[in-house]
Amino acid sequence: MTIDEELNLLDSNLRRLKIEYEIYFSNPSKRAPADIEWKVLNLLRKFSDGGRMSFSQRYRYNEMAQRYAIYSDLWRKKLKIKEEGYSRPQDAMLSIQGIRTAEEHAAAAALQLAANKAFSVVCYDLEADSKNVEALFQAMMEAKKKTGETSSANFDSFKTFVKKKTEQIRQDYNCKAVEYSVELENGQVRLKAKAKS
Repeated sequence: MTIDEELNLLDSNLRRLKIEYEIYFSNPSKRAPADIEWKVLNLLRKFSDGGRMSFSQRYRYNEMAQRYAIYSDLWRKKLKIKEEGYSRPQDAMLSIQGIRTAEEHAAAAALQLAANKAFSVVCYDLEADSKNVEALFQAMMEAKKKTGETSSANFDSFKTFVKKKTEQIRQDYNCKAVEYSVELENGQVRLKAKAKS
């Protein structure tokens, strides 16, 4: 099986796992889909070093790994609620609708930063990549909150900054895309940018 075929399998297993968990949370007699989750985790571990993958394969893998991190965090919270019963009104809401997308990105970013890994996104075109820019902004705000840094930045000014920076780097380095990452450096949150071919 080629890497692309295995990534396709990982993607379909991840989609199936999400559906199975939705069924599990809506039906108390169902059992958690541990077997599919095991398959997903095995494939994620297999490619975690990213050594044999091309840039596009690595990008695709990272996107799926982030998606799994977001889902598993949400499922863990839902399992806790299911086991302990609803204690707060927002728990009932969480059980019904899940967490909103921006918060999901922030949760994934927090997980990565907690593991001392940078949260990164690649921007090609700012209008098309607005979700990536929003995820980056949420990740930065979440990281600042965790480190106790105060920030008065709003999304619009951040988006304008990223747009200018992307244009400048693409011009200076004659590249197609710019990779932005939120990193923790000596307890301080840093936004870094680098050219991507």
